[in-house]
Amino acid sequence: MIPARVDGTPELVLVSMRMFTSDRPLARPRGRLRTRLAVAGAPSRAPVTPQRTPVTDDDAATRRRLLPPYKVILHNDDHTPMDSVVQALRKSIPGMSLGRAAAVMWEAHVNGKALVLACPLELAELYQQRLLSFGLSATIERDE
Repeated sequence: MIPARVDGTPELVLVSMRMFTSDRPLARPRGRLRTRLAVAGAPSRAPVTPQRTPVTDDDAATRRRLLPPYKVILHNDDHTPMDSVVQALRKSIPGMSLGRAAAVMWEAHVNGKALVLACPLELAELYQQRLLSFGLSATIERDE
């Protein structure tokens, strides 16, 4: 029996639908069925995410003591085009958005240097090496 809402209509949710085009008749699609419906309340195949404990101030203080942060600093370069600097930042630093990369590039251009990010020493060294591989000038300083 399909569970019903308060108003009596069946509770059906469209899970996925893949479109396909072919010269073949629609009566015999290739492969598996292209549409699946999930009934609300029925067991789903969604992965279960484990519960995380909240991060406390003690955890943050311990992490900061064991892995002190270091700043990755990008220095101004008058020879490299600005768009190449933005692309190098986006390729070197995972998750860096276009807007953030452009802001870092502009700060380095105007002020002579810019903070790219602060992270543990090993990651800072990795990001510095990636930036150097693009021909940019980058240094690491300890963050207080």
